[in-house]
Amino acid sequence: MKIVKYIFVVFIIFIVFLGVRFKYNLRDRHPDFNIDITINKTGQLGQVYAGFAKMPITPKITDTWNDLNGNARYEPKKGESYNDINDNGMFDPIWIGGFHNSRPAQGVHDDLWARVMVIDDGKTQIAIVSIDAVGLIYDDAVDIRKEVKKRIGCDYTIVSSTHVHQAPDLIGIWGPSYFKSGVNKQYMKYVKKQTIAAISTAVKNLIPVTLRIGQDLTGAIPYVIDSRDPQELDPGIRIIQALDINTEETLGSLVSWSNHPETLWSKNLLISSDFPHYFRSSIESGVFNADTTLAKGIGGISVFVNGAVGGLMTTNPSHPIPDPFNGKMHQGATYEKTQAQGQQLGLLALNAIRSKEVVEITNAEIELRAKTITIPLENNNFLLGFILGVIDHGTVGWLDVKTEVAAINIGPISIITIPGEIYPEIINGGVVSPVGQDYKIDPVEIPPLRTMMKGDFKFVFGLANDEIGYIIPKSEWDEVPPYLYNHHDSPYGEVNSLGPEAGPIIHQSIRDILNE
Repeated sequence: MKIVKYIFVVFIIFIVFLGVRFKYNLRDRHPDFNIDITINKTGQLGQVYAGFAKMPITPKITDTWNDLNGNARYEPKKGESYNDINDNGMFDPIWIGGFHNSRPAQGVHDDLWARVMVIDDGKTQIAIVSIDAVGLIYDDAVDIRKEVKKRIGCDYTIVSSTHVHQAPDLIGIWGPSYFKSGVNKQYMKYVKKQTIAAISTAVKNLIPVTLRIGQDLTGAIPYVIDSRDPQELDPGIRIIQALDINTEETLGSLVSWSNHPETLWSKNLLISSDFPHYFRSSIESGVFNADTTLAKGIGGISVFVNGAVGGLMTTNPSHPIPDPFNGKMHQGATYEKTQAQGQQLGLLALNAIRSKEVVEITNAEIELRAKTITIPLENNNFLLGFILGVIDHGTVGWLDVKTEVAAINIGPISIITIPGEIYPEIINGGVVSPVGQDYKIDPVEIPPLRTMMKGDFKFVFGLANDEIGYIIPKSEWDEVPPYLYNHHDSPYGEVNSLGPEAGPIIHQSIRDILNE
């Protein structure tokens, strides 16, 4: 009888321990951080200032491993071993975020960066940050933003991720297993420190500028595909160039396009920023080889911000990319193909910023509306990840996730921020109610968000201040058969989404702040 009582007491203690631990893991990491910012126009234009900076966030690869079967998965149970280069008796991997679990990096192909553009009208200062990462969740972005507000004083900071699938896991779900986080805590601290340093440097570099804004809305269509019906892209390239108002020297540029940086695909084992590396380099230094210069660069520091990548926008191995120098079609998942893609995009951006349609401004007034919102966490896999601490993310209320949206106007430039991977049809139009939908409803996310934006140059910043996953039109949500368009298999997307309410809530929230 005593043994039974003892077992019962131990069981109760264990249950209480689990309850306390789970509640702790689900706690709101930043209960004091709730955004509700309104900066309206007064009609008084000010001189535009801009500053740029970049800081490396490249990880140090200490140990390597032996991929015996070539599947890019570390599988010690199948006889694969690691090389203990630092001789500490354990494997010290850097887990790559994207595609699948257990993909430790073998080395570095090109550096990863935290790149920043700060813009100021004399009254309001906004920092636009882009880090080479698969994503940064809200709690970690807030860590950076709190420090920036305290130490630097920017009125608003946007921390976006390029969504590259060849950088260290900063979310947690690409570790050695589904139940163990892939985030290296020391590397996370390094990323935050370097990002704050980049913002600080960009603020110190602020000088009066002329902004030149250009766009090519169709030229990049050949370099991206939509892997899920309906076929809707967001192919426009939009670019801002900042020139010293006195010397006309380029300080930097901000360029935006919508596509998954995963051209190197799932078996790449080298750290890389994928096509954004070549895209940025082409804008800065030009597109050239040993024999030919196709376009000269504009100089400065180029900041790439991704856009509406949901749906899913990609350049998979079967999609060819033409070489800009000889027209050769690059297939597969190679660095040559990735370079060709970045150079082709660079040519389009350089042509756009040199076209007769470019608009120049030296005076403007910043208009800003930013707001904290909440979205129900309806993805059981995500919930389990939160509970177990694999995803280090808190909740509020009854399992709601706190996130944020914003709208900015600067002269002819309009910007909206999206806290994840939004489907292009929510941005540009084309939301449908196809056969096989789980919810028998008409399209909810209408009108398209871009139609409500004021400026001639309408930027959409994806994965901005958060990565909540896919933001799917509710009328296109599909988890159970019959599947959309009578397909045999369920579409990809829902498995990496907070749930079917994310699309309607994001759309309505941005619609509200645009109409205020």
